[in-house]
Amino acid sequence: MAQPAAMSGAADVYTTNPPRELPTRRGTELGLLAFAAVIVTSAFMLVQANQERELSFSLIWYGLAYLAIFAVAHLAVRRWAPYADPLILPCVALLNGLGLVMIYRIDLAREQKALALSEEITSNAPRQVLFTVLALALFLGVLLIVSDHRTLTRYAYTFGLIGIVALALPALLPSSLSEVNGAKVWLKLPGFSIQPGEFAKILLMIFFASFLVAKRDLFMTAGKRIMGVELPRARDLGPIIIAAVVCLGILVFEKDLGTALLFFGIVLMMLYVATERVIWVVVGLTMFFVGALIAYQLFTHVQQRVANWIDPLATYNDAGGGYQIAQGLFGLGTGGVFGTGLGSGRPETVPEASTDFISAALGEELGFVGLGAILMVYLLLAMRGMRSALAVRDTFGKLLGGGLSFTIIMQVFVIVGGVTKLIPMTGITTPFLSAGGSSLLANYVLIALLLRISDAARRPQQPARPRPQSQAPLAEAHTVMVQRPPAQGQPDGAVGEGGRQQ
Repeated sequence: MAQPAAMSGAADVYTTNPPRELPTRRGTELGLLAFAAVIVTSAFMLVQANQERELSFSLIWYGLAYLAIFAVAHLAVRRWAPYADPLILPCVALLNGLGLVMIYRIDLAREQKALALSEEITSNAPRQVLFTVLALALFLGVLLIVSDHRTLTRYAYTFGLIGIVALALPALLPSSLSEVNGAKVWLKLPGFSIQPGEFAKILLMIFFASFLVAKRDLFMTAGKRIMGVELPRARDLGPIIIAAVVCLGILVFEKDLGTALLFFGIVLMMLYVATERVIWVVVGLTMFFVGALIAYQLFTHVQQRVANWIDPLATYNDAGGGYQIAQGLFGLGTGGVFGTGLGSGRPETVPEASTDFISAALGEELGFVGLGAILMVYLLLAMRGMRSALAVRDTFGKLLGGGLSFTIIMQVFVIVGGVTKLIPMTGITTPFLSAGGSSLLANYVLIALLLRISDAARRPQQPARPRPQSQAPLAEAHTVMVQRPPAQGQPDGAVGEGGRQQ
């Protein structure tokens, strides 16, 4: 029932129930960030208690740095994306914090080993804190500059060109400037190194989302029907062919199976979301498997990866063999269901434990239960991103948000699947957990874009302004005779004092 509002002049103004503004839920986000801070601080205390048997002042430094970083991130979201999903940032904070704890724990073990051998090592934890601060600055910049995700479509082709150049650049450079551990995916600059492919995946996602929105009708058109299946038209296969060629080029020149698999999976996912036709997925997977078989026959590094996957113990002592995978499996087996406890395992025995195999280190000390909980946080993060993508009102936002969310879960599947010997091992990092600046910077840009899309999806829609009605000029207006009503007690047509009819 309508309720009376305030009096306006002599007339009452009645309004029906007005639309209620959705809560921003920033208080919920702040509470979850505080809960994540408690978990991370407790984890730091356990590591130090088990490793050094005492609590040092470095714990205070790491804890305060963590709190300050995400307090600034929360204030930025509250200011520039107030309606964003309240669970995305706390999930990222928890994953980043647990990764920092494990990197710090591995540093302590490496320092003890180096002290016994009278060697010097470089700690990864302080660098990870520094990269987290830089990633936060980039995060704030994206939130501030990209006030509306739809403006990215204006530069889609520019982003696509830059992404392809960034992806191909390491392959064109000499090995001394681009190769690390057999993979040519780096750009070595004076003082630091960067993986341009981490940023290329975001730029290419923006390009593909914009391209598919513009050409969606072409991909919806079916071609010839063969054995009851409507195949796409040959002239519409361009994006799939380009994606396949790029992935094959990555395999050939950069020896990076993980990036190739990730890139191709993103393209297929966005094609399926845009067209809702399964045939595109079938065609894409067929082309990928054919390319993978050809690559296996032609390149020895692909054959080595497959051999390590099938039986890592058979190549345990070979150069580039299954030693790393076997050590990771031993660590997971040692952890069992509930783990050895933070600071009580031996994750440093696994090569690259702080980067590629950090999930094996977490599985050893937190067990199956702890590693499963971390994977559930990733799943929650991707689901909230997908939910925002479904709720946003524009097609470009739906495709880009879905691609960004899928990228997170695809990276986790590829790296954790390789560590657990589900699929051949690849060289990509675990988002927010692994040590590494390029991955952290790129993934915080990804989260900033996802928050921007989420803010647009949850923001109340502003009512459309009424259009002013055009009025005819006074010279063209019709003349209307208006007869005044008779005064009370006077019959119609009576004449007043001045002889005028009332």
